[in-house]
Amino acid sequence: MRLYNNIIGQTLFLSIIIFSTYSCSSDAPITIDPLDETLKTTLSDASPSGNKNYFKLPKSSELSKIPQDPNNVLTAEKVALGAYLFHETGLSSHPNDEDYQYTYSCATCHNASAGFQSGTFQAIGEGGLGFGLIGESRIPDPNHPLPDVQSIRTPSAMNIAYQKNILWNGQFGSKDKNINTSHLWKTGTPLEKNRLNYDGAETQAIAGQDVHRLNITPELLNMKAYKNMFDEAFPSVPQEDRYSAVNAGLAIAAYERTLLPYKSPWQQYLDGNETAMSDEQKEGAILFFGKANCVSCHTGPALSSMEFYALGVGDMVDCIEPTLRTSINDKENRGRASFTNLASDEYKFKVPQIYNLRDLKYLGHGATFKSVEDIIRYKNDAIAENSRVPAGKLSPEFVPLGLSNDEINKLTQFVKFALYDDDLERYVPDLLPSGLCFPNGDAVSKNEMGCE
Repeated sequence: MRLYNNIIGQTLFLSIIIFSTYSCSSDAPITIDPLDETLKTTLSDASPSGNKNYFKLPKSSELSKIPQDPNNVLTAEKVALGAYLFHETGLSSHPNDEDYQYTYSCATCHNASAGFQSGTFQAIGEGGLGFGLIGESRIPDPNHPLPDVQSIRTPSAMNIAYQKNILWNGQFGSKDKNINTSHLWKTGTPLEKNRLNYDGAETQAIAGQDVHRLNITPELLNMKAYKNMFDEAFPSVPQEDRYSAVNAGLAIAAYERTLLPYKSPWQQYLDGNETAMSDEQKEGAILFFGKANCVSCHTGPALSSMEFYALGVGDMVDCIEPTLRTSINDKENRGRASFTNLASDEYKFKVPQIYNLRDLKYLGHGATFKSVEDIIRYKNDAIAENSRVPAGKLSPEFVPLGLSNDEINKLTQFVKFALYDDDLERYVPDLLPSGLCFPNGDAVSKNEMGCE
């Protein structure tokens, strides 16, 4: 009986395995969404590696996977220090007007809520008042004779890890496009920081402290927290050199390199979550990487590139808002040529990253576009808005795309919503070691933020 029962039990067990195998392989065909298949094929065709992972961002905690300057290897300690320094209004200790001491920081013009760029058309550091929700309410203080502004729109610090050369004209960073430009790194100008031989993120973070009068002061270093963080971030640097503006810049750059929008629906989709995007956004992605060929310029994980193009976009002087100290003769209007002085670089601007544009009301280097859709329509029509850019200078790539209104809408949905990481506040400290308000410390901003 025991033998019989064993035989029956083994037979039933084998039957269950056979039935299960047959059911899984034969009776339950896997449903494949044709939209996903089309998108995957499109991505494979658009990727130099033939793999969609070419467009995938690492997580901020995966430091070894983040592009970095070998002269500034990323460590958790550097990133932690940089996060505080980036937001520290205590660095603005020596403004031009002492009334504005401790009132601004790097994050004033590169705040998380605006995708680490300015939430308004023209960023204002020293001499600005207010913040709003994403920096959109900041205005010049009428009592400040010369507010700190630039005559070109503030670019995003997000995805900066994928840029060797920084700013619209790419002037910072000694490598990549700036090899053989050392004759332009004039002593006594911010460009001389290129001689330190760092990539753009590091060079700009170091030079920016001088430009915007941000200082590592004895008062800050007397705070045990900051001194300890410098010690932990730069243990191999002699103490007499450790607490410097250069090392502060290296820490800030290390932090900026971790500002990656990997929680966006697009990145979640690449990570295997095929429900992260809507069908309309998927159709927009197919257009982006296919028919519209946006990927020819906006490529890689950051959807940017290190190329420069003349697209006839308006300058800051053309912005419909009342800008400060802008004119048609601003050197920034020359684009890449404002750095290289080459006629072949006239009116060419660096391809920007395009994540987290949804909430911004001003886009383009001159803040002349009011929405993502405006930019897409502009590129679809390929009619230059800036009459000062000669037709012969326009990039050959600036041609009509032939998209229908429905296709423009789908492409807009992809860029506006699928490329939007709604949790960038994870990169913002809860409090500063100094205890000061941030990103701004002026009276109006304090009142708006409920910070005293």
